[in-house]
Amino acid sequence: MLAGEERCPIEISIAQPGAASQIRGTVDRRYLATRQQEVDRALDRFLPKASTKPITIHKAMRYSLFAGGKRLRPILCLAAAEACGGLTKSALPLACALECIHTYSLIHDDLPSMDNDDFRRGRPTCHKIFGDGIAILAGDALLTIAFEIAAEAEVRPPYDLRSVLRELALAAGSRKLIAGQVADLEAEGKPIDRAQLRYIHKNKTAALLTASVRLGAMSGNGTAAQLVAMSKFGRALGLAFQVIDDILDVTQTSEKLGKSAGKDAAAHKATYPSVLGLERSRAEASRLTRQAHEALRPLGARAETLRALANYLLEREY
Repeated sequence: MLAGEERCPIEISIAQPGAASQIRGTVDRRYLATRQQEVDRALDRFLPKASTKPITIHKAMRYSLFAGGKRLRPILCLAAAEACGGLTKSALPLACALECIHTYSLIHDDLPSMDNDDFRRGRPTCHKIFGDGIAILAGDALLTIAFEIAAEAEVRPPYDLRSVLRELALAAGSRKLIAGQVADLEAEGKPIDRAQLRYIHKNKTAALLTASVRLGAMSGNGTAAQLVAMSKFGRALGLAFQVIDDILDVTQTSEKLGKSAGKDAAAHKATYPSVLGLERSRAEASRLTRQAHEALRPLGARAETLRALANYLLEREY
């Protein structure tokens, strides 16, 4: 994705019972590229250099963090700050902290004792390059440094640093992100229903995405009503994102995805296509995207970027 790319219109037809409906939106690829570069520069400043002792751990942290991710969570954080009238520079430490937590979770998720994947973002996973032990420690270090980075955020009343750090810790903790990971592992090879599947993904995926927009809103001094809207938006968007992720796992190639395609089915993972089927999963992703759009109604025109991002994620191919 290059900074010179033109605006990419997204037109999504979403059928509703008894009526034809369209959600329309545009996502400016230059906006995405600019935000990715901004986050990457900030991450580079916040992280110890690869030459910092012990060199191995800092190389491993940087190897995974700068492996070419979409920076979705930081971009959502920055867009949420903008939607609430805040400055992106104020939200940037929180955006970077979120990306560190996300990358830590991927490193651990790819380990042989977890999902056992050899590729992530188009190249060998951290443990394939550095070994299991260093990969575990690299994940631990990224999780830890996330809070060091978040502590750099400038937060104004009614929010304070304590509320921001608590938000981050809750999203990454044993009742949210880790809860979803545990439930995912325990569901392997077992029949589960839609409610159990939703529990897994509202925690494993949607919790951190929800925290991304909530933290952005908090950095922008968002009102209580705006924070409620962001919460609803984040939950719906996070679930829609996971539904699409599950669909892509069975419809795309490993080359396109940058990771091993078809692994969920091979490992008998609980996924939306395995529980609902492919077509019903597509309908669910569309329904959740409509729900995300509806949640943003109180924010009016200021939330256009968030709306466009929701559309973009629904139509993504990797």
